Amino acid sequence: MKICVIDDDQAICRSLQLQLQARDHEVATGLCGGDALRLAADAELVFLDLQLPDISGLRVLEQLLASEDAPAVVMITGRQDMEATITAIQKGASDYIRKPLSMEAVLGVIEKVQARSRRARVKVRALKHQDTGPREIVGRDRQLIGVLKQVARISQSRVGVLIQGESGTGKELVARAIHEASSPGKPFVAVNCASLAPGVWESELFGHEKGAFTGASRQRAGRFEVAEDGTVFLDEIGDMPAPMQAMLLRALQEREFERVGGHEAICLRARVIAATHRDLDQAVDSGDFRADLFHRLKVETVRIPPLRERKGDIPLLVDHLLHRISHALGRRIEGVAERVLLRLQGYEWPGNVRELENVLMRSVSRCDGAVLLDVVLDKPGDEKPSLISLSECERRHIRHILEHVDWNVTRAARILEISPTTVRKKIADYGLKGS
Repeated sequence: MKICVIDDDQAICRSLQLQLQARDHEVATGLCGGDALRLAADAELVFLDLQLPDISGLRVLEQLLASEDAPAVVMITGRQDMEATITAIQKGASDYIRKPLSMEAVLGVIEKVQARSRRARVKVRALKHQDTGPREIVGRDRQLIGVLKQVARISQSRVGVLIQGESGTGKELVARAIHEASSPGKPFVAVNCASLAPGVWESELFGHEKGAFTGASRQRAGRFEVAEDGTVFLDEIGDMPAPMQAMLLRALQEREFERVGGHEAICLRARVIAATHRDLDQAVDSGDFRADLFHRLKVETVRIPPLRERKGDIPLLVDHLLHRISHALGRRIEGVAERVLLRLQGYEWPGNVRELENVLMRSVSRCDGAVLLDVVLDKPGDEKPSLISLSECERRHIRHILEHVDWNVTRAARILEISPTTVRKKIADYGLKGS
């Protein structure tokens, strides 16, 4: 297979070239956007860095895909940028992988591209609105990248979406990502179905007229009306009572509703995204949830993986959450002890990312120094030995060498047998900081 690797890190280009040539691929490499436009003409697959010294990777992507016989393009980046992920996929990228690159991920992408013929390749048209993406969906696990690819695809229509995932996995973040990718600048109205009292459902969603019931002293717009052309997010839809399920179904079918006590039909213009941690298939079978509403809501289904299925993302999440927590508490936490990361990666996280945030919040509030040396887990008995990825092993080794040489990049490069430029890039890619 003819492959082109474009990255401003020469070490990455050379490493991929050697490893892929050993697997009988024909590989060309380049360090900038100009090289990409020159070398990719004959390529079947291009690995393209988002951050290039001369042209934006997204601009290069657009130009590569403009040709009739365009190659498959896989974006690579060292930044934690969900916005760029969604934008790249909307523009037509076939896939998206993060640095530090793993050969497993690279080979997996190649297998998928080989499985598709060029004639079968479907290009995705870019949306007009490119300022998209949630800035707090953190991770590079393939399941999570798959979720972001779904977000990009789903955002190009306004069909019903059902987001499924355990409590604490970030269902609202994904809903907001879909909203921002499809309706930026429009209202996003969230409704927690589990928290509404039985007597206020209809009024909350549809609004009411003055005098419609005792205490209705004025006309009030409901959540659907307030959302206008934006999004209504119905969280924990599985807890919606049966009478309200029937009312919601009618509104979705007719695309209109009336305020309580009113007779004027109001157009339902908003997109409806629902989410639940419950097994709605089982709820339908047991008669607790309407089958017709279920199928109306789940035109598209997004499953968010629990944290225990993507433990490789825990170091990234810890860095991200500690930054936010430190700012909120007025603390300056600059690092985490390696043994702490091992404990966090060995825990099963029944409460998912929300539980991780709570654990870190509690631990930061008790921390006396600039480095988090311990954490208090809710269920210590659930800790298990943790297996780490090759990239995590590299991160720890580089940090160990840097600490040994007092963060002297030149000396570290000599020991690691790589260039100082590569060491600095690894420091940035892994978010390493000296004590």
